[in-house]
Amino acid sequence: MSHKKPVRKLFRAALYTVAALILLSVLISLLYRQINPPFTPLMLSRKISAGAPVKYKWVKIKDISPYLINCAVAAEDNHFQGHDGFDFGEIRKAIDERERGRFRGASTISQQTAKNVFLWQGKSWLRKGLEVYFTFLIETFWSKERIMEVYLNVIEMGKGIYGAEAAARQYFRKSAGNLSQYQAALIVASFPNPLKRNPAKPSRYLKQRAQTIMAVSQKVGAVRFDDASINSARERYKKSESKRRGISK
Repeated sequence: MSHKKPVRKLFRAALYTVAALILLSVLISLLYRQINPPFTPLMLSRKISAGAPVKYKWVKIKDISPYLINCAVAAEDNHFQGHDGFDFGEIRKAIDERERGRFRGASTISQQTAKNVFLWQGKSWLRKGLEVYFTFLIETFWSKERIMEVYLNVIEMGKGIYGAEAAARQYFRKSAGNLSQYQAALIVASFPNPLKRNPAKPSRYLKQRAQTIMAVSQKVGAVRFDDASINSARERYKKSESKRRGISK
């Protein structure tokens, strides 16, 4: 019996710790529904490792060019308004291509937001599992509009540059609300590798990628966050998933 008591105490302490961490994560998620994140783990790690100054100015989503929102959805997550945080069709495509030796991302804007706001960079099963958990939290507690607003304010867009306003000022000497469609497309085209791509001095590839994003954005159409638009997007996503699975309705 004497050996069991320390084990029970350890188990109880671990249980309390896990419960406290879950409660803390929920409280922070609820807090960020209204309060803007003052910094992200990536900002801190870049500052410590590289000493780069942090350029980060929060702007409301109404002060961000609709072109930038549209291009982000076109390039990063076509079904953003319709899914619940995970695009299972894209996940299946990524798995199929990985089996063929090709690698492509399948992270949604919601997943990228969860990763940027709450987690560290890098690849591990632990981080991926936490990403799924935090994605669930923000999809539960935040609106789609809030997720997009946070995403476009915290995503890394260059060395020490975070968010739409800092990027617009740095690359085009204008506010995020005044970006043209092409300028917005160039910024989004740099997302996969913002430390090596410069929207102000685009390479041939970046120009071509921006043109592709603009073409896709025309097909995606205007991105709206009212209830009717969200409900309509959810129905379209459900139908597309049914077709992918070969289920006719």
